[in-house]
Amino acid sequence: MIEIHKNRAIITLSGPERQSLLQGIITNNIDRLNHEPAIYSALLTPQGKFLYDFILSERDNSIYMDCEAQFQPALLQRLMMYRLRRDVEILDRNEQYTIITSSQPLDEYGFSFSDPRYPDLGYRAIVENMPEGSNDKPYHMRRISLGIPEGTHDFIMDKSTILEGHFEALNGVDFKKGCYVGQEVTARMKYRGKVKKQMFPVTLSGSAPEFGSFIMDKNGNKIGDLRSRCDKNAIALFNVEKMEFGKEYSCCDIKVTPFMPAFLKEKRHE
Repeated sequence: MIEIHKNRAIITLSGPERQSLLQGIITNNIDRLNHEPAIYSALLTPQGKFLYDFILSERDNSIYMDCEAQFQPALLQRLMMYRLRRDVEILDRNEQYTIITSSQPLDEYGFSFSDPRYPDLGYRAIVENMPEGSNDKPYHMRRISLGIPEGTHDFIMDKSTILEGHFEALNGVDFKKGCYVGQEVTARMKYRGKVKKQMFPVTLSGSAPEFGSFIMDKNGNKIGDLRSRCDKNAIALFNVEKMEFGKEYSCCDIKVTPFMPAFLKEKRHE
């Protein structure tokens, strides 16, 4: 099944200094695009807070930035601000390209690759001619059941940190690449063990409450809040010192039960 993402957009960066521009501002190491088909990354505030996440790929001497459509204009403007006098052309390509995904390979669409965050998320492709397909709900069901946060479905702009959303385990940050916007705060959180809150997948006993609904323990103390949800699965942000996997907690009029996502289990056994 082809899943069509009408809420995603494309920005392209071309020119000889496209990689050096991104290297100084994004969380991941852009050099990986020299030997990998795609990478996951984010742009942060100078204080280390989340602004935008995106998937980067490169072909024909251009970098393709797959981002949330509603924030594409603001992201484009910020890239222009950071460009300064570098020889980089930055273009809105939303009218030309569409993002599609599938749990099966998309080789017939040419410019396709496995999702760089986690293989079980499936495959992505950037296409010019809109194929027949469904909406993106099956993709988000897959993503949420795997416990993988994404964009403003789960992060809060200018408030969340990427380590709350497991960016290191999802191959979205490189702690050896050197400086980028927000790098100092992010590195300090990692090396001092300051990540007090993290997102985990949960199962739901009933219909999902709204984004941000409080999750309470048996004593009525808030220990987290709900983020993206789809059917009987959701992602929630928890105070990691106050929650236990497999234990039921209250959220409005339903119960939520957090569990360890597979991508974290695998990282911990590497």
